[in-house]
Amino acid sequence: MFASRFTTLVAAAIGAAQLSNAALTKRVTCADGHVTANAACCALFPVVDLLQDQLFDGAQCGEEAHSALRLSFHDAIGFSTNGGKGGGADGSILVFNATELTFHANGGIDDITAGQFPVFQQTNLTAGDFVHLAGAVGTANCPGAPRLQFLFGRPPPVAPAPDLTVPEPTDSVTSILSRFADAGFSPQEVVALLSSHTIAAADVVDPTIPGTPFDSTVGTFDTQVFLEVLLKGTLFPGNGSQSGEVLSPIHGEMRLQSDFELAHDSRTACLWQAMINDQNRMQTQFKAAMARLQVLGQDVSKMVDCSDVVPVPAAFPGPIKFPASFSQNDVEQSCASSFPQLQTVAGPAPTLAPVPGS
Repeated sequence: MFASRFTTLVAAAIGAAQLSNAALTKRVTCADGHVTANAACCALFPVVDLLQDQLFDGAQCGEEAHSALRLSFHDAIGFSTNGGKGGGADGSILVFNATELTFHANGGIDDITAGQFPVFQQTNLTAGDFVHLAGAVGTANCPGAPRLQFLFGRPPPVAPAPDLTVPEPTDSVTSILSRFADAGFSPQEVVALLSSHTIAAADVVDPTIPGTPFDSTVGTFDTQVFLEVLLKGTLFPGNGSQSGEVLSPIHGEMRLQSDFELAHDSRTACLWQAMINDQNRMQTQFKAAMARLQVLGQDVSKMVDCSDVVPVPAAFPGPIKFPASFSQNDVEQSCASSFPQLQTVAGPAPTLAPVPGS
């Protein structure tokens, strides 16, 4: 079995690497031909291949990739710098899913945990390492994404995270910023982490329209979501107004109440607007914020940097554009800074298709 082949290798390699973590290591060639900075990481290349084959439909930026990134966040944010709110990025959401999936904020997570669990059981990784490796690999399948950091060596989770640690679309900006601050994140990092919504879709905000994307380029990790949240809303994509959504500008597109309010709040509006058509800013800030998120609650001195096992994402050529039929006249701007000059996609106003499941 896959697990038995890697049990000894994972345990021995991590143990050896932890003893010399502070020392510089020469690059090593693994038995399968991959080259890495640390021999401990050799055990992960077959896991990456397994993820791409059995979870991500052959390295696609699809529903499972989007959901793996969401799962990574929902797992890690169960943490407080003051203690008492969970073990952070420990994989508890996978191991203790019977508990954590009952939390309202984790609605829609059950599909990805059900998809990941049988793959996880083949790897002999701890749940934390598996969840956060899957999040990094899935994100790498999306053109335009940064190559996320991955540190290897999380211990198994010991308990589920408590309820009410994951912010919800109905929460106020003050509540959202407070919850993130409790976990150690600034308003700038909050906006940076919301870059993830560029490849995201809603399944349970309006259950009549699962897979409703948050922007018109859901298969690309770009700044389009920051633009489209600022376009004047005129419609609801599904069965009327639902809790957690506000008017959207585009047929088939979901606009979260929390995104809309963060885009217009004086504490975050200029941080939001600054992302528009600045791919480097978004990539850099998202990568840095995710690097912190994915080790919350962990002792990084006992972990090994295996970031080089994460695939290199395809580039996004850019620039972004207004969706067809939209222009600067449709922007509801809350930041006084100059707005980026953008072209408009040719053609009629779009209607977006739902993100298909695998």
